[in-house]
Amino acid sequence: MTRVLVAEDDRVARDLLCEILRAENFIVDAVDDGAGAIEKAQPGNYDLVVSDVRMERSSGFDVLRAFTQKSPETPVILITAFGDVTGAMEAIQRGAYDYVSKPFNVEELRLTVARALERRRLIAEQKAAPKPALSTNIEDIVGKSAVMLDVYKLVARVAGSSATVLVTGESGTGKELVARAIHTHSPRANAAFVPVNCTALSESLLESELFGHAKGSFTGAIGAKRGLFEMASGGTLFLDEIGDMGPKMQAQLLRTLQDGEVRPVGSTESIRVDVRLVCATNRDLEAEVRAGKFREDLYFRINVVTIKLPPLRDRPGDIPILVGHFLAKLGRRDTRAPAAISSQAMPILTGYAWPGNVRELENAIDRAVAVAKDGIILPSDLPPEVDVRRRGRDESGHTPTPAQVNTRASLIDDRPTLAELERRYIDLILTECTGNKKKAAERLGIDRRTLYRALERAGVDAGAGDDPNDDDDA
Repeated sequence: MTRVLVAEDDRVARDLLCEILRAENFIVDAVDDGAGAIEKAQPGNYDLVVSDVRMERSSGFDVLRAFTQKSPETPVILITAFGDVTGAMEAIQRGAYDYVSKPFNVEELRLTVARALERRRLIAEQKAAPKPALSTNIEDIVGKSAVMLDVYKLVARVAGSSATVLVTGESGTGKELVARAIHTHSPRANAAFVPVNCTALSESLLESELFGHAKGSFTGAIGAKRGLFEMASGGTLFLDEIGDMGPKMQAQLLRTLQDGEVRPVGSTESIRVDVRLVCATNRDLEAEVRAGKFREDLYFRINVVTIKLPPLRDRPGDIPILVGHFLAKLGRRDTRAPAAISSQAMPILTGYAWPGNVRELENAIDRAVAVAKDGIILPSDLPPEVDVRRRGRDESGHTPTPAQVNTRASLIDDRPTLAELERRYIDLILTECTGNKKKAAERLGIDRRTLYRALERAGVDAGAGDDPNDDDDA
């Protein structure tokens, strides 16, 4: 049986809370001040605490602190008649599950209690579940799918040579990681790895960055500057998004690769360089060559060995490994134990298409770790778009319409009032249940009379001729 502790110094409010919670078949204990609740803060005593904030002999925040220290697995919901943004922020930051203002809506309170208990159950399940063994391969390039195994083998084979490598793949697939792995496992590992993004710089600035410039060669050149080719000599130069390089720079780069030397802007002397070049692009360079946008002779120069990185949607089996890798990485960054991913959240991650690839996944995990409580990531901690966009079918087995998808997104994105949120959600469930109010009530976890009252409050026509006492809807 679920055991709940109520701490409330107002007798009427206390009795109402106890009545609501006992109607859910919970065992409810009640105290009339914070000190009495603090005395009961022991591990395993309660599954949930509902406490007023302002009480004599210790406040609700004191109760929260006591349970956080002595029984951290017990969620605490704070209730106050003096609700404001500052109080809500303080409550959440101190570890409260939620913060409810008086006078509270009974259905809203029931829903908050249900969510708190469900979260507690999921966390307990996750802590009891065996931890999967996760492994990484070459530095931050992670995965064990067949396509990634081919990438590892090719990286290993080319790393020992000085051959120019072209890494292709969609944005966010980890092209720079491959370039770094090639450098790290090459004879040049003790020299510099110098990355440059060709998209981020104008053509004139890119020329100065790559080749350097002489003093006085242009306005603002108050001194000579070494170029990145010279700085990378003996090591590896990584040209990211080389497909965005303009015609002038393409010609100069080709000359450098042919001659093995660079000439700084404004200088009459060339400098010999010994550079391993690794390039990357998300463009189809063969198509760019055919369209006359990329030099064919330069393409052949940089395309000695090609490593093609697959999009994440083509290797969903690698997502759990990547998630484990990112959790460990974030744990090291924040100097704390890595967060865990719940068994309920992982299917959402593996079912999403990840248009931003590995980079988008890493950002999603970073966000989830930041908002997760108790160090365990649940579905509600994931970015909304990850859960909404991935669904090809809804829970009823029907393919959702664009309007339904937009409704789901709007429930989150535009911050509606509680009344508007209720109206939209009921409308969404009714649509998914094809207007069947009995099924909709079951999905919502309420009886049909409550559904009819909610429809009336929202100003929605409950349907002429419908009787909430009937057993079936049309």
